[in-house]
Amino acid sequence: MDRQKHNDLGSEPVGSLLFRLAVPSICAQVVNLLYNIVDRIYIGHIPGIGATALTGVGVTFPIIMLIAAFASLIGMGGAPRASIQMGQGDDGQAEEILGNCVTALLVISAALTVLFLLLQKPLLLWFGASADTLPYGLDYLGIYICGTVFVQFALGLNGFISAQGRAMVSMLTVVIGAILNIVLDPLFIFVLGMGVRGAALATVLSQAVSAFWVVKFLCGASTRLRIRKAHLRPRKDVLVPVISLGASPFVMQSTESLLSITFNISLQRFGGDLAVGAMTILTSLMQIVNMPLMGLTAGAQPIIGFNLGARHPDRMRKTVKLLTTAAFCYSMLFWLAVQLIPGVLASFFTDDPALLQFTVWAMRIYFATVFVIAFQNSLQQSFIALGEAKISLFLALLRKIILLIPMILLLPRLISDQVFAVFLAEPVSDFISASVVIILFRKRFRSIVASIRPQAGG
Repeated sequence: MDRQKHNDLGSEPVGSLLFRLAVPSICAQVVNLLYNIVDRIYIGHIPGIGATALTGVGVTFPIIMLIAAFASLIGMGGAPRASIQMGQGDDGQAEEILGNCVTALLVISAALTVLFLLLQKPLLLWFGASADTLPYGLDYLGIYICGTVFVQFALGLNGFISAQGRAMVSMLTVVIGAILNIVLDPLFIFVLGMGVRGAALATVLSQAVSAFWVVKFLCGASTRLRIRKAHLRPRKDVLVPVISLGASPFVMQSTESLLSITFNISLQRFGGDLAVGAMTILTSLMQIVNMPLMGLTAGAQPIIGFNLGARHPDRMRKTVKLLTTAAFCYSMLFWLAVQLIPGVLASFFTDDPALLQFTVWAMRIYFATVFVIAFQNSLQQSFIALGEAKISLFLALLRKIILLIPMILLLPRLISDQVFAVFLAEPVSDFISASVVIILFRKRFRSIVASIRPQAGG
């Protein structure tokens, strides 16, 4: 790879650079979204059992989210650190980070596989599974857990490709597996009659192909950062900063798991399987909001991190401005779709009349302030690119742990319509947390920019 290609992060006009990096990253995240929702779309339309099976698979979300969270702990902690090191011209240290992350992902994969295989049934019961939905949850989760190592490598290492400015290659990592998943899902579920098990198997095989692709690239000749045997031995001084920076995205995703548990338990109590099934659909739609935003921020992070290391504050400022503007425009479009065509969105996941009607009602409440998520996501992820681990971690805790989960438990005590109260907790928490993020970022970013001596070329 030509080194001048990498130096574009510090010299190419910010607008075209962000477009070049963000579009493939957004495409990758949109395609990655298919991993998560295609299964649910097909499962929700299995004749006779679709609604029940969809609810059962929905109860597995906390474990699936937690597996992905550990991949983010290492990948989203290591890749920005590598970007900063490359910006400083220290590729050797960046490769040391990559090697240590590979080892960490292997160890985590083994531990999670054993733990969840042993505890999957009691966990699903705790998460809100009923006697009707538990068998479908176990069918799906038992197979998915066996592919934990593929999920860890596909998600955890792909950021090291994006960190080099190789967004197209990063996109292909996801596209290859997602397309395979789309093809295998109907084959296994309907043609071979495997049902929910078929959906899980299709996902695992697809993730395996993605994992092989990313490892092959990072061991090849065309990568700037290469997996080397000499760097696989874990070092505390390398992994501690990685985990420190990755703690924020880890908390964001692992608390998403806790959040899903809290929602499911509360909704099962006040609304039964119908409310839990609706929440499964709403969670899928929330991913449709978040995944493209994550792709957009993934495109911006290498630019911000590189120019922080290269001490180009003007380029950092321009990148953040473009990032937040694009994120807000997208989230507003989704908000309009929710308000105008909720039935169309819900019908992708179910044709059950009762579940469809309930989901349409809940959707307008749950997504009432979804447009402010743009600021929550883009600015919090910008803190990660800036190496501001503590602030980003606090913001991750604020929305879900400090605000949302307590509101899910508190509002049903204050509002007579308890199911309405549970769904209302989401927009209230989103609005408060986004306001705090905006205030903190404006203050801290000004301080960071003021501390950087401008250099020529920015």
